[in-house]
Amino acid sequence: MPASSATGASPEAPKIVWNETQRRFETEDKKAYIEYVLRHDGKVMDIIHTFVPSSKRGMGLASHLCVAAFHHANSHSLTIIPSCSYVSDTFLLRNPSWNSLLYSEDLRSNI
Repeated sequence: MPASSATGASPEAPKIVWNETQRRFETEDKKAYIEYVLRHDGKVMDIIHTFVPSSKRGMGLASHLCVAAFHHANSHSLTIIPSCSYVSDTFLLRNPSWNSLLYSEDLRSNI
């Protein structure tokens, strides 16, 4: 059975860590990450950027990063603004079950 599943079902899913001081979730080697800013007194996580280096693309890392951020938001009662185009145009379209965490107004950061 191949271990290259991008759905997150693989037992070899990468470990994603929360780097609170830099406001991002990242792979252990810090090469792939998703960045956010907190808005509305820390109640809203605005995901502003996802980065995966070309050497690590095609492994599902961006999706794993999103799942970590969305799980964090859910467990901390935060809502999400998907300013990052990967999150809004790819991740959420493929994973509509996360739409319940989206901030109620369609606000985007001015980045």
